[in-house]
Amino acid sequence: MPALQVDVDRKRKKFEEAWMSVKPDKWIRRMSLEHKMIEPFTDRQVREGVISYGVSSYGYDIRVADEFQIFTNVNSTIVDPKHFDPRSLVSYKGDACLIPPNSFALARSVEYFRIPRNVLTICLGKSTYARCGIIVNVTPFEPEWEGFVTLEISNTTPLPAKIYANEGLCQVLFFESDEQCEVSYKDKKGKYQAQGGIVLPRL
Repeated sequence: MPALQVDVDRKRKKFEEAWMSVKPDKWIRRMSLEHKMIEPFTDRQVREGVISYGVSSYGYDIRVADEFQIFTNVNSTIVDPKHFDPRSLVSYKGDACLIPPNSFALARSVEYFRIPRNVLTICLGKSTYARCGIIVNVTPFEPEWEGFVTLEISNTTPLPAKIYANEGLCQVLFFESDEQCEVSYKDKKGKYQAQGGIVLPRL
């Protein structure tokens, strides 16, 4: 075999060994039912009459709980991630939340997550909301992070936007590495570990 081909094959093998694969529905079911990765866990996709949630082919659609923190400019504070002023937010609890035009709200997931040490997740907003100009931003769930997910919801439209509690908001994709990390989120005592509700910025 020519030396060039050997080098190409070696590089391809090295790339494949480093690959993180997205995990399918059967893996998500097994990890949730046997290892409590997601609680409560819905082992099918619930769709009728609601914005869908539950397990899908290669992900899990999580629900938004009925607790919200809505941004307000009543107190004319500055949004500073190093010195966050809780007066910037108004608490609301209900079956649906109206986010004002060009505004923002924090919420939490119904589900509690426990991420395995060799897994990293990416979370993306559902297309039903995206088509209404509502953007969901959630940072990755790091290896061995656990807790309720703090959800960031932006209304990019000039109109009030309605968010339905206890229905789907975004989808989590699970990526499994071929080897464990040296330092997990739990090891470094991450500041958002085991969060029990909507958690405001911490330094």
